[in-house]
Amino acid sequence: MDTRLIELPYGYGALEPVLSAETLALHHGKHLNTYVNNLAAAIPGSGFEGKSLEEIVAAAPKGPVFNNAGQILNHNFYFLQFAPAPKAKEPVGKLAEAIDRTFGSFDAFKKEFSAKAAGLFGSGWVWLAATKDGSLEILQCQNADNPIAAGLTPILTFDVWEHAYYVDYRNRRPEYISALWNILDWEVISGRF
Repeated sequence: MDTRLIELPYGYGALEPVLSAETLALHHGKHLNTYVNNLAAAIPGSGFEGKSLEEIVAAAPKGPVFNNAGQILNHNFYFLQFAPAPKAKEPVGKLAEAIDRTFGSFDAFKKEFSAKAAGLFGSGWVWLAATKDGSLEILQCQNADNPIAAGLTPILTFDVWEHAYYVDYRNRRPEYISALWNILDWEVISGRF
């Protein structure tokens, strides 16, 4: 298992004004790095040595190993789906078709996903996930949970823990959610489907 902090494919200031350099430095460089260090300390003797993050999240009981592995996995999905100037502003290919089939349109999907992200009580993540038959679901997950723990394939996520947006948006979670749609790299996200 690789317990190093992921490198971002963009600089901390590259996603401004949606996410500030200060937010990314704190969120990636401090919060995510803490989960990485905590997992590295929790793995020895856990039975999960040499396992991938996905394997840990799928099998570990709730507790320090699951929580830290889940948070790393969730954050990796979150940070790697952004681009300073994404080429595709909407889903492409099979994902676009599945979204239209499930939600009626991309706009209807965005509206439902944003409402679930804004309405998640407390801290957590909102996910677009695929079932084994390729149908799509929007999940609200508390804390470190994610679709893999439920046997689903993660496609897209919004982090709605306050540390993800408080520096830039204070308590205006819906404004943060609305802004994130502008930096999503739909080529990356569509490739996850």
